[in-house]
Amino acid sequence: MKENGIFHVASGADIVAGRTTDVYFERTLKILRARGVDPLVTMEVAARELPLGRRWALFAGLEEALRMLGRLNAPLEVRCIEEGTVFGPGDAILSITGRYTAICLHETPLLGLICQASGIATAAARCRKAAGDRTLLSFGARRAHPCIAPMIDRSAWIGGADGVSAVCSAAALGIEPAGTMPHALVLCLGDTVDAAKAFREAIGEGARCTALVDTFGDEKFEALRVARALGKGLHAVRLDTPSSRRGDMAAICREARWELDLNGFRGVKIFVSGGLDEEKILALNPWADGYGVGTSIASAPAVDFSLDIVEMEGKPVAKRGKEAGAKRLVRCARCFARRNVPLRAPDSRCACGGAMRDMLKRFVIGGARTPRLPTAGKIRERALGELRRVEL
Repeated sequence: MKENGIFHVASGADIVAGRTTDVYFERTLKILRARGVDPLVTMEVAARELPLGRRWALFAGLEEALRMLGRLNAPLEVRCIEEGTVFGPGDAILSITGRYTAICLHETPLLGLICQASGIATAAARCRKAAGDRTLLSFGARRAHPCIAPMIDRSAWIGGADGVSAVCSAAALGIEPAGTMPHALVLCLGDTVDAAKAFREAIGEGARCTALVDTFGDEKFEALRVARALGKGLHAVRLDTPSSRRGDMAAICREARWELDLNGFRGVKIFVSGGLDEEKILALNPWADGYGVGTSIASAPAVDFSLDIVEMEGKPVAKRGKEAGAKRLVRCARCFARRNVPLRAPDSRCACGGAMRDMLKRFVIGGARTPRLPTAGKIRERALGELRRVEL
């Protein structure tokens, strides 16, 4: 089956060939070739502002970006922060040095690969911070085009989600898919308790049973019914109450927790899903043990990166509003402060006295060579370490 034979998506070949570019780059390339102009340039990626005025974001999408650049059959030097790294507004997080005509058609897809992935990873990271040590699952596959479900879930997992629900996404990450049961199962079997028992019988001991308890009746009474029927075989109850019936979700969780505890079911967890984001998670934390987050992660606002020329033939140059000259992004090992400095500036110390260390890693690519990169699991470890240094 052709990659783009059924769905309205570009193939990998389309992207590498430059067919997903904006037309003005196509016209620019034609003009430069007609004039015989092909300067050596350094271009830098930065976001002047972050979505929703945030102070930090989490970088993702580098692996796909380097794969694309490595297939351009042109010598390029790329310096970039590693995936899973925290950055801020104005940080020069990536630079490319090479002949402009080699890069021209690929500015659009390059930005697309990192803008959306970083937006998703950032939203997941913020939900991770809000949830603390509670379970956080990515339920966002149904909120976006299915062709990009693996990218969405990879970015969410890198950002700190404990698991993903889409089967193909989990397989790509080398983890087991995570999920509970849908309302459809309860409706088909006609009863919450029967659905929970059927889950245990058909799926077995390997999958912990989380029963959905808001299909037919009041959440706290359904939770008690299931807990009494399954006993120790029940891991958690899930509350996914629709907005038309939801009211005060924190109060619903509090009631369910009270009734479960009062009746001897302190070990049964409460899992909440449906319309969650970082603020709602913070409000539910006193009573919830885990969350399934879909739309606010999968449809997170993209990080508005731009790619700008800052040097031409080794000389600083930039358009109005941009700082000319290649840069280093350095960060204090002690207080985590970051700043851009000229590429050839000597090492310095932070105002707090800590050493300022380079954040950008150098990659030399070309001729279909892709640098060896860390696994998604290693990137996730890096991201979790970074998140311990920042606040919401």
